[in-house]
Amino acid sequence: MAVVADSARWMPETHYARNGDVHIAYQVFGAGDVTAVGLPGMVSNIEVLWENPEYRRYLSRLASFARVVIYDKRGQGMSDRDAGVPTLDERLDDLGAVIDATGGGRVALMGVSEGGSTAAMFAATHPERVSHLLLVGSFARAEVEIGDKFIPRWAEAWGTADTPGVRAIAPSKRNDPAFLRWASRLERQCTTPGGLLAAWRWIREIDVRPVLGSIQCPTLVLHRTGDPLIPVDNGRYLARHIPGARFVELEGDDHSLFHGDTETPLAATEEFLTGHAPAPEPAERVLATVLFTDIVDSTATAASIGDHEWRRRLDQHDEICRDAVARAGGRWVKSTGDGVLAIFDAPGRALACAHALRTALAEREILVRAGVHTGEIELRGDDVAGIGVNIAARVTAHARGGEVLVSRTVKDLVAGSGYGFENRGLHDLKGVPDRWDLLALNA
Repeated sequence: MAVVADSARWMPETHYARNGDVHIAYQVFGAGDVTAVGLPGMVSNIEVLWENPEYRRYLSRLASFARVVIYDKRGQGMSDRDAGVPTLDERLDDLGAVIDATGGGRVALMGVSEGGSTAAMFAATHPERVSHLLLVGSFARAEVEIGDKFIPRWAEAWGTADTPGVRAIAPSKRNDPAFLRWASRLERQCTTPGGLLAAWRWIREIDVRPVLGSIQCPTLVLHRTGDPLIPVDNGRYLARHIPGARFVELEGDDHSLFHGDTETPLAATEEFLTGHAPAPEPAERVLATVLFTDIVDSTATAASIGDHEWRRRLDQHDEICRDAVARAGGRWVKSTGDGVLAIFDAPGRALACAHALRTALAEREILVRAGVHTGEIELRGDDVAGIGVNIAARVTAHARGGEVLVSRTVKDLVAGSGYGFENRGLHDLKGVPDRWDLLALNA
């Protein structure tokens, strides 16, 4: 995988802390007055994480206001894999070893998912070492009945494209083939199916409810309303029983905060750790031509041909679209699950790309519709936003199967270039003022 080789460009160096004979892998990056130590959940490999652009952006944003330490638990990821599933005492000692190896002093603990139990226990028993406690999608006592049904199914499909764990951790990415390939690799590089089952046997027994009232440091609890892996009532319980805790309930159904709306939890984290809200970043505005595509009747098609064949078609779709965008000189922004978003510096290039991918996909029995609009957009790191993007999305929604629909702006800008169009009349675009003249690119 090219991404593995490329990851050396952004990945911090991995070091090892020792707790007796056990080696705990950790990384340190960023700068700030607060050192924030991230305690992982059930799936972690601190090197494979950096291969995913969404994780990379989230961690880089954390590093903009804090010195960040992340590590893999013993038995997991880059740490000693033959050390078995750690007890709570061992987890506490391993965490202490990582803190000592990275400079000691008081730190903020960020417990993610099951990592929250260790974080809460450490904060209660070592108040002199913890300045802040942040619990993300976590719990005091696991919901055993749910886990006893779910975890064996997860182990059966562990590390494959059918893994249910990935779909529970990030439902918004369930139709993204590239993400699913990376996530299944992350599982395999974290532990084995047997390791997952062994970890669950420990997790189902742990109960930190009696210690919550002893936590003295400022505490922030973040939890998504629709979290399918750890229901939001678990976060509410933590906030009610930790003295002075603040609870922020986030919209969405991703268990992982690395996906969906990331800025809201990041802003809350920055304000919590630094005492001030982040200053809004000025957006870089440019004129660009935006191309959206969408597979027609994707839900019905997936149901009729089955998951395996649907994933194969999505992989073909993404490969063809990436190639078409590159050949036309555009910039691939992202997959939308059953479509793509790309931008171009000239409308003619966007039309050439749309026509090429429409033709190539039709040959493989993948019917798409596309929308193209030229307007002002905002560049936000690797992503784009703004009214120009919204208009292109609304134009796409009006396109028929196999059709490339464009705004009048695009048609006027390519006048004299040889492109032909058919008028599709005036349309209301949801959330956009006025009525818009739309035209279809001739086949």
